[in-house]
Amino acid sequence: MKIISTYNIKGGVGKTSTAVNLAYISAKKGYKTLIWDLDPQGASSYYFRVKPKVKGGSKELIAGNRELDGLIKATDFDGLDLLPADFSFRNLDLVLNDRKKPTQRLKKLLSPLTKEYDFIFLDCPPNISLLSESVFEASDILLSPIIPTTLSLRTLEQLKKYIKDNKLKHIQLIPFFSMADRRKKMHREIIESLAEKHPDILQTAIPYASDIERMGLERMPLGGYINRGRSHDAYQALWQEILTQIESSF
Repeated sequence: MKIISTYNIKGGVGKTSTAVNLAYISAKKGYKTLIWDLDPQGASSYYFRVKPKVKGGSKELIAGNRELDGLIKATDFDGLDLLPADFSFRNLDLVLNDRKKPTQRLKKLLSPLTKEYDFIFLDCPPNISLLSESVFEASDILLSPIIPTTLSLRTLEQLKKYIKDNKLKHIQLIPFFSMADRRKKMHREIIESLAEKHPDILQTAIPYASDIERMGLERMPLGGYINRGRSHDAYQALWQEILTQIESSF
C-alpha cells in the first residue's frame, strides 16, 4: 500500500485534477483506491458528485472521535472510494495545533485503512503549514505538479530544501510538469532547462487543455467522459511512470 499526496507550495498548478485522474486510473487498473479530499474548497468531492460534508467536522475527526472508515463514500466508479472534504478543514492547522504530536495525526488516522487499499491519494491544499507537515509524515510519495514558469524552479527548490532540512527520508518526491503549453516558447525552454537540472522530473507532461477544464462541467475524471485524447493519454503515461518509480524504489 502506498499513500500518494499531490502537493505543491503554490496553488493552481493542477493538484486536484492530478489526484482525481490518477485515482480513477488506479481503480480502473484494478487497484483498490481511496482519495481523501483535504482541501476545504472540496474540488475532488465536487468532481465525484459527493457532498463536501464530514459529520462533526475537523475537530471531531482530528480528536479521534470519528473513524475514517465510517466517513468513506463510494464513487460512481468501481474500486474507487472518497473521503469527502469539509469546509471546517480550513481550520485544520488550528485543530492539529491543539493535539499532542500533531504531525502524526493523519498517519494515525490512515493506519487502519492501509490494509483495505492499494493506493490512498491525498488531495492537499497549498502552502507549508502544520497540515502539510502532517501530510509529509503520512505520505510515501509526494507527487508535485510544476507549471513551466519562472517560479517553478523556486517552488521545487523550496520543497526539496524543506524535505532535506527536516530529514524526511521516507518520502519519495516525484515532480512532473503540469498545465504545459508547448506552443509557448517559454514553456518549452523551461521544460528543457529544468529537466536537465532536475533529472528526477518525470518525462510525461500534463498539457494545458480544454478537456481537463471540462472536468468541472462533467463532474467526473477525464476517463469518465472521454476514452482517447492528448490529456487522457498523458495521465495514463504519468501513472505508468509513477508505478515504474515505485517498483524501482524497492
